[in-house]
Amino acid sequence: MNILVCITHVPDTTSRIAFTNNNTEFDKTGVQFIIGPYDDYALARAVELKERHGGKITVLNVGEADADPTIRKALAIGADEAVRINAFPSDSFFVANQIAAVAKAGEYDLILMGRESIDFNGGMVHGMVGELLGLPSFSPVMQLEVEGDSAKLTREIEGGKEKLEVKLPFVAGCQEPIAEWKIPNMRGIMSARTKPLEVKDPVDNTAHAELSNYELPPAKGAVKMVDADNLDELVNLLKNEAKVI
Repeated sequence: MNILVCITHVPDTTSRIAFTNNNTEFDKTGVQFIIGPYDDYALARAVELKERHGGKITVLNVGEADADPTIRKALAIGADEAVRINAFPSDSFFVANQIAAVAKAGEYDLILMGRESIDFNGGMVHGMVGELLGLPSFSPVMQLEVEGDSAKLTREIEGGKEKLEVKLPFVAGCQEPIAEWKIPNMRGIMSARTKPLEVKDPVDNTAHAELSNYELPPAKGAVKMVDADNLDELVNLLKNEAKVI
């Protein structure tokens, strides 16, 4: 089984976020970067499928040179080789176009990625990749089992879950509980140093979105405590101050 896993290089959720250059650039100073958490689930499931069915896992990242340590971590977890498209991931369509180009050349049985990245939270790339390749795409996929040339999926929908069966190949945006995160062991870390990481130029440098500026969310206001027996005061504050009723 030939599996392509697309990963993002994103700030750790505990990192302090700040901007520079009049709020037009993200300040990376002191920020710890990680594999996108949803991408981690996709990679973990790919490793499980490889262990069961055999095959090869290629990880793909659209990003600049500072993403290489994150890619090496994916290799340590169990991927066999990696490709980095040497470009800033400027917008969803640009990223999807790069993924589609690699996927066409690789003839993959499965294309897995997270349901969304945790930096821009667009949740659009998997659908765009499927459209560019003429393949079905599904998200968010919570369960994935492969038997022969077909797969059984469970994905989350509003108010419940949907069970599907589909022929390979296809694109899936993954989320928990599709697999448990895997932590690289020492053997994996050592072997990742020698696994191939190919850097390619983008197939198209055209950006379809332009960033004007970043903005932090407004600071939370002070909390007002209301006595549990004072219902009238609570209603008054909700109606006249918070204006939610």
